[in-house]
Amino acid sequence: MITALLVANRGEIACRIFRTCRELGMSTVAVYSDADAGALHVREADTAVRLPGAAPADTYLRGDLVVAAALAAGADAVHPGYGFLSENAGFARAVLDAGLVWVGPPGEAIELMASKTRAKKLMAAADVPLLAPVDPDAATAADLPLLLKAAAGGGGRGMRVVRELSSLRAELTAASAEAAGAFGDGEVFAEPYVERGRHVEVQVMADGQGTVWALGTRDCSLQRRHQKVVEEAPAPGLDDALRGRLRDAAVAAAQAVGYRGAGTVEFLVSAEGRPYFLEMNTRLQVEHPVTEAVFGLDLVALQLRIAEGGPLPAATPPEPSGHAVEARLYAEDPARDWQPQTGALLTLDVPDEPGIRLDTGYTGGDAVGVHYDPMLAKVVAHAPTRAEAVRLLARALERARIHGPVTNRELLVRSLRHPDFTTGRLDTGFYDRHLAALTATGGPAADSARRLAATAAALASAAGARAEGAGSGPARFGAWRNLASAPQTRRYRAEPDGTEYEIAYRTGRDGTPTPESGERVVAARPGTVTLETGGVTRHFTVTPHGDRTYVDTTSGSYTFTALPRFTDPAERTEPGSLLAPMPGTVVRLADGLAPGAAVRAGQPLIWLEAMKMEHRILAPASGTLTALHAAPGLQVEVGALLAVVQDAPAPEDASG
Repeated sequence: MITALLVANRGEIACRIFRTCRELGMSTVAVYSDADAGALHVREADTAVRLPGAAPADTYLRGDLVVAAALAAGADAVHPGYGFLSENAGFARAVLDAGLVWVGPPGEAIELMASKTRAKKLMAAADVPLLAPVDPDAATAADLPLLLKAAAGGGGRGMRVVRELSSLRAELTAASAEAAGAFGDGEVFAEPYVERGRHVEVQVMADGQGTVWALGTRDCSLQRRHQKVVEEAPAPGLDDALRGRLRDAAVAAAQAVGYRGAGTVEFLVSAEGRPYFLEMNTRLQVEHPVTEAVFGLDLVALQLRIAEGGPLPAATPPEPSGHAVEARLYAEDPARDWQPQTGALLTLDVPDEPGIRLDTGYTGGDAVGVHYDPMLAKVVAHAPTRAEAVRLLARALERARIHGPVTNRELLVRSLRHPDFTTGRLDTGFYDRHLAALTATGGPAADSARRLAATAAALASAAGARAEGAGSGPARFGAWRNLASAPQTRRYRAEPDGTEYEIAYRTGRDGTPTPESGERVVAARPGTVTLETGGVTRHFTVTPHGDRTYVDTTSGSYTFTALPRFTDPAERTEPGSLLAPMPGTVVRLADGLAPGAAVRAGQPLIWLEAMKMEHRILAPASGTLTALHAAPGLQVEVGALLAVVQDAPAPEDASG
């Protein structure tokens, strides 16, 4: 029996595993980097062991340190979570060699599935349907489009879609470099890219007595940069025959490698309904809660039971019930190329209601740093039907209070309500087609709603100033009374798009601020404002944090910066300056990049890595690189000057 479990991970998944451990009476051990010293998973564990350093390579990817931590803390088992060392066969063996229980599949199964190229050969022998590989050196225009993929690892790292033969060689080089940096293995392979394909997967659970469960299907087609954003179970719109083929193929894949524990077999389903094996993830998936909700199971509890040598509870899984949808809440700006966001997460409050589940590694007051994935939380809704689950999830996200870094919350709400999603027309190109519309600031109605929120912010601020003045003595109160008839203004900039609003109001003899725009003030206090406009009464919760003000309503949330604000770094630099859009590490430069080099507009010059994602810094115009301050390995802060490009001089007018 396991008495003390170390989770070789961090954040949301560590907290989620600890929850099950508490229910089973197991004590818990966390490991943490210096960057995570105050993290929620450390606070929730019974014992925590420091891994000195901040970078994953020095901490969570050091299997020797993790094993030593387990022994030092008196743990008798290790759960890897997902990511980091979860699919590292060497780590699994090191855990077992140390006399600890490994809560995962056999090292041999991990090894067989670790390389996608090797896994595909194994699946072909097991008659699992596959896409035929393409030799990049022999590829022709007829083979296009191609998908380049890293043989090791996942999460979208080392993936590229190639639509022109002329770019194939450069994309191979880039994909290989990214794969080598992420997984220590630069092997890349090519296969046909299936347009409008769906990402459908099957959750499997296998014990050591030969029983393999196939726990239905999940659809994970809504992805950004080949990373999942919205997942659901069961996958909608599949006929019984296709579901049966997927289930049988997943069981065959698990049996082919002698699998034990939780795993996921992933497929690409073409628009014509043909399934193709993608890979097998030999670990728990991020999206496992939707399967738990539909089947009424705790997959982590089953993992622990199997690791202790126990069998699955029955020969066949329980019957599924209802539908579940999960949305990943990321600290990122979808309108700005999905840029990760950092800073203090001031508030994270998702409605605690029937059918809603929140898995997170953060609470209000925690810091979102640069070293790890930008996912803040997973919000899951379970209801009798898909339509009800989608509606419930969208409403929960809409009503959530999230203050701090920019998030993808608004994108998630709009995605869940998009006609293609609500009708189940899903494929991996959803955001390629719809991102611009989903991130648009909206028309007059949206602008009017945001201006009303800015009005509430101004009135709450005025009420707060009046209350402060009243509490500090007669002099300040007298000043307010003497200026009661004069209009006052407050200016705000809406974040993150930058639209500015000027709100004018007058303060009456009773001290109540009244907006010049004509809304009737029902109530105005420092934290809450109620306005009536057009016969409709609306309530606003107003929360100031420094120069930022967060306004939450029942139909949306708004972030404003009071003006004048801090000077933008771009306003202090010369034209053509390339600034770091976020804190991160320079991982590489364009070939031959040096002062004096000619560059063309839009050319990628510098690659910056932040929060497990690479970001390209592009030339703002065609011209000459006159300064270069970036070098591989350099860590930079947001706004740091990386390079300067001077526009190419205009051709001289020879006519005169």
